[in-house]
Amino acid sequence: MMKRRAADFGMGLILPLLLIALWWVTSTAADSFYFPPLPHVLDVFADLWVFDLVPVHVFPSLAAIGLGLGISIVLGVALGVLLGLSRFVSDMVSPVLQFLRYLPAVALLPLAIQLIGIGLEMRVLIIVLGAIWPILLNTMDGVRGIHPAVGDVARSTRLDGPTWIFRIVLPAASPQIFTGIRASLAVAVVLMVASELLGSSRGMGYFILESQRQFSIPEMWSGMILLGIIGYLLNVIFGRVEHHVLAWHRLSRS
Repeated sequence: MMKRRAADFGMGLILPLLLIALWWVTSTAADSFYFPPLPHVLDVFADLWVFDLVPVHVFPSLAAIGLGLGISIVLGVALGVLLGLSRFVSDMVSPVLQFLRYLPAVALLPLAIQLIGIGLEMRVLIIVLGAIWPILLNTMDGVRGIHPAVGDVARSTRLDGPTWIFRIVLPAASPQIFTGIRASLAVAVVLMVASELLGSSRGMGYFILESQRQFSIPEMWSGMILLGIIGYLLNVIFGRVEHHVLAWHRLSRS
C-alpha cells in the first residue's frame, strides 16, 4: 500500500517538474519585463513569503476561505437534505433557487461592498453565495438517490427523524456531498481572490493586484505561485479527509 501511494505521488510530480524545468529554461533565456527569470521570482518568493507577509496576506485569505466554505457546507447540506426529502418544498422554491444559482457571485461584489463594506464579512458572503451551490445540488441528488427500500425499512423500524437523517440519509448521500465540497473548494479559492481584488486592503488577491499596479512583476508572480501552492495543499488536505471519512464507502463497494 505504501509503495503504491509513493508511486502515485511520484507520477503526480512528473508533469509539474517538467513544467517547472521548461519555465526555468525559457524564462532564463528570455529577455522580457513581464516574464522575469524563474530563479529571480523564486528569490523574491523566499524573501517575501517565507516569514514576512504570511500573517499580513495569507492568513486573512485562509480565514475567508475557511469561514466561507464552512458556512456553505452547513447551509448547503441542510438545505439539500430538506429539498431532497421534500419534493413539495423543492418544487415551490425551485424558481428562486434557479435564479440565484445562475446569478454570478462576482456580479454581487459591488452591492456587497456598498452594504457591508470592505472587510472579512464581505469576502465570506461572496464565497458563500458562490460555493453553496455545488454542495446543495449534490446533496439533493444524493438524498434523492437513496433507494426507496431504505425508507421502507426505516419506517418499519420506527426510526425518529434525527436518527433517520443522521444515521441513514447523510451517510448514504455523503459520497456526493464530498464531491460537491471538492467543487466548492475550488470555487471558494477563486471567489476569495476575486473579492480581494475589488474589496480588500489585504490578502493574496490584494497583494497580486497591488504588485501589478506598481509594475512589481516578480512580486506579482511570487503571489500567483503561492496562490497555486495554497490551492494544491488545500486539495491534498481535503483529499486525505475524504479518504478517511469515506473509507466505509470504498469497503462496501469492494
